[in-house]
Amino acid sequence: MNQAVVSNISQEELNKSVEIIGKLRNYYSEKIVGQQNLGVSLLTCLMANGHILLESVPGLAKTTAAKVMTDALAGTFSRIQCTPDLLPSDIIGTQIFNYTNNTFETKIGPVYANFVLLDEINRSSAKTQSAMLEAMQERQITIGGEIYPLPNVFIVIATQNPIEQEGTYVLAEAQLDRFLLKEKVEYPSAEEEVEILNRIEQNVFTKTDSILQEEDMTFLQEMTKKVYVDDSIKKYIASIVLATRYPHRYIASNLADYINLGASTRATIAFMECSKAIALINGRPYVTPDDIKYLRYTVLRHRISLNFSALADNVSVEQIIDAIVGAIPTP
Repeated sequence: MNQAVVSNISQEELNKSVEIIGKLRNYYSEKIVGQQNLGVSLLTCLMANGHILLESVPGLAKTTAAKVMTDALAGTFSRIQCTPDLLPSDIIGTQIFNYTNNTFETKIGPVYANFVLLDEINRSSAKTQSAMLEAMQERQITIGGEIYPLPNVFIVIATQNPIEQEGTYVLAEAQLDRFLLKEKVEYPSAEEEVEILNRIEQNVFTKTDSILQEEDMTFLQEMTKKVYVDDSIKKYIASIVLATRYPHRYIASNLADYINLGASTRATIAFMECSKAIALINGRPYVTPDDIKYLRYTVLRHRISLNFSALADNVSVEQIIDAIVGAIPTP
């Protein structure tokens, strides 16, 4: 790659970005044991100004990780427990009639926060799930015909349990596509489990003073936009996404037959925006092919739809993704 072209970010801006990222990652590591992939994905979504879907069984620090990021940035945090009887107005807000002055007053819902945790999103009805679409996509909510812009730093962290399916509503493809990334949170190792117990005894999870302000995060988002992406990298991204739509052209038929639906253009955009964040996290003002490969699972796993044959044959979407990315020449 021609280094002379990579000049969108000054050295001073790069140093400041690295400093802010370092503070956030250190703060996260002090509070959370392990779960480094989760930390990087949360930071990536913050920098790329997107939303994230987390899949795991309960009790693996998803809520704690979200609150840690909130505390680090002196932000506001809302936790919404999704249930079948949850109404859109419970999330967005509503108008309440005030009998004292005979007027309607607007009550904004918990969605108006920097960090919004939608716990077990697949337990809410499709109508309630769709209520988040405007907030996630347009970054605004509408109550009684009035539009209320959401905060500049706004990230939705939705969780779903892959084990329990009773009483759940499967997220539609259009809803899944709104999430920039999907991360799977795994169990900690035995050593990490012991460290968790030690930190609980030491009371390290107690809230401490914030280390950054919202302006720092806004600066980081602006720097992320300025990260250089070469045309060869853009073609590499487009080729990977195209291969998910026409898999028989790129991978073996026995694997291609498992794909029901490929990724949309949002996957292409997500690859570019998130790879910029990954590059900056690694201290570079330009994107490399390795940044794209690092993101392959989190960007594509919720955008490639597999058929029932894949489930019956125990074929994971990660296997399909590896085959597709491996079939595309690296620039």
